[in-house]
Amino acid sequence: MALASHGQTPDLPSPERRESLRSEAHTTQSWAKDISQIFSKRNITQSPNYFTKWNLTTIDRMGDHVDGLKFAGGAFSLFHEKPLRELVDLAHEQGVYISTGGWAEHLLTHPDPNTVFDRYLKKCKDLGLDVIELSSGFLSFPEDDWLRLIDKVHSYKLEPKPELGIQFGAGGDTPASGLEAIGTSDPGKLVNLGRRFLDAGVKRLMIESEGITENVNSWRTDVVSKIMKELPPERVMFEAADPKVFNWYVREFGIDVNLFVDHSQIVQLECLRTGIWGTADTWGKIVSFRP
Repeated sequence: MALASHGQTPDLPSPERRESLRSEAHTTQSWAKDISQIFSKRNITQSPNYFTKWNLTTIDRMGDHVDGLKFAGGAFSLFHEKPLRELVDLAHEQGVYISTGGWAEHLLTHPDPNTVFDRYLKKCKDLGLDVIELSSGFLSFPEDDWLRLIDKVHSYKLEPKPELGIQFGAGGDTPASGLEAIGTSDPGKLVNLGRRFLDAGVKRLMIESEGITENVNSWRTDVVSKIMKELPPERVMFEAADPKVFNWYVREFGIDVNLFVDHSQIVQLECLRTGIWGTADTWGKIVSFRP
């Protein structure tokens, strides 16, 4: 992907050993498509060490089809440092970037957020993490302050990844009735903010699914269409942690759509992209033409 105007890309291994169809967000020189990011759930009942082994296995076996691994929320803070570093190292060996979850929201509620956020970024850099998610699903946050956070992340030579949505209170798996009572914001606000972030050197925007395809009585496909029309599709990634959701995205927008799925669904998603699996509405119908 083209280098942003702020800072440099993380020092990840060369992607030459990976399949040509698979694009990695931080090592190619053109805007990457068909990005697949997986995430580690926060509600794990096994020990963090057990879950680390699960992710190690997933990346080791399916690394050619995974572009990034994201820790949900602050789940990485529960890990012992040694197994966490092992996971980061293996991910980098496979050309997979590591992203934090929405931990920044928690830190911004601290009495001294400037000091705490600097400590956070220093530790993330030390651990070898590559991408810092910036989310405000539970906070009312001025747009200019988001841009200041982006500049702060860039100053540590880390990659900021803002998470945008139309639903306040998103990210906590709130029932549809609860979210409906809160109400949603205008999709135009999301698009305008996304443009400001891209102008500030952000490489990819994450789109929160709650209020759009998750915990809603009916999907807001109009919001997705507006995003795909008014923002560069290759620089947007949609959360799609449900097979019927990512099935719809691939069917509607083709194999190049960037998706963020559960770590257990990467095989299903990539089989759908390549046309070797599908439901009644996609089996034998997902094709491409690339002379």
